[in-house]
Amino acid sequence: MSVEIPKTQMAQVFEKSGGPITYKEVPVETPGPSEVLINIKFTGVCHTDLHAWKGDWPLDTKLPLIGGHEGAGVVVARGELVKDVKIGDHVGVKWLNSSCGQCDFCMTSDEPLCGKPKLSGYTVNGSFQQYCIADAGHVARIPKHLPLDAISPILCAGLTVYKALKESNARPGQNVVITGAGGGLGTLALQYAKAMGFRTIAIDSGDEKKELCTQKLGAEVFVDFMKDDVVKTVQENTGGLGAHAVILLAVSEKPFQQAAEYCRSRGTVVCVGLPAKARISAEVFSTVVRMITIKGSYVGNRIDTQEAIDFYARGLISAPFKVAKLSELPQIYEKMEKNQIAGRYVLDTSC
Repeated sequence: MSVEIPKTQMAQVFEKSGGPITYKEVPVETPGPSEVLINIKFTGVCHTDLHAWKGDWPLDTKLPLIGGHEGAGVVVARGELVKDVKIGDHVGVKWLNSSCGQCDFCMTSDEPLCGKPKLSGYTVNGSFQQYCIADAGHVARIPKHLPLDAISPILCAGLTVYKALKESNARPGQNVVITGAGGGLGTLALQYAKAMGFRTIAIDSGDEKKELCTQKLGAEVFVDFMKDDVVKTVQENTGGLGAHAVILLAVSEKPFQQAAEYCRSRGTVVCVGLPAKARISAEVFSTVVRMITIKGSYVGNRIDTQEAIDFYARGLISAPFKVAKLSELPQIYEKMEKNQIAGRYVLDTSC
């Protein structure tokens, strides 16, 4: 099966951190022996992409860079060593583009912790282009009946929150707080949590996000951090004991400072969001005598990816998203910086 591949394509490129993002024509790359070339149809926009452009994380970015790491599309070429991914397969480009495969972490299915990873849209070019290279062993396998626009947010946002909920060790029927609940990760976290049997409390701000979280995504309680006493309100809605788990998806530092205060004894605080230069703190005495666990959760491995996609395939997850043009990426970043996005933006790479 042969597919006609153009020599050039359109992509969003920036030359320096925080510099202009230019929508321009660039060459289409050729996949290496263990890689595939994917015709990206749709790609989600993640807060990580904003950090990659700003360069405000303690991790060097490739420059110039094409960002993006939630790309869903069709395989149009493959390297000579690739056997299990075929031309015409639907696959997804994830944050972890590839890993070394040889370290302790890779060999124990913790490949996101590999010390020599290639990161899509950060250390290698990502999915804000029409044709993208990815390691065949790490692409997400997408059933062909699933819509590529709707599945793209699952490739990072869905995978990340699903893994975080697993790491929380919460059990069905227990209370889980989701901070940043009205954002791209939060809207998916509420749904995965509900599908896993948890009772959810959403923390965010604004009437639009309140309606989204409670009326459409199953949150039992909405706490508006701009109006409510967050700690007091969570405790009041959990019998005074606090939540069994807190999933921190917020993009500001304050939620990381107060989460332990409304987490119940023997509960777990899971850090997922990555505000630039932020720190987490908790009173040592209280943390010890209440036996609170504070931990991080970082994306997920390949089986986590397939499980996250399976939740969607069974109709349990419906990512709220709006479609925009790839050419409109800078405007999406502006809205993201102003906290004006409820749900997720997905970019159509054809325009």
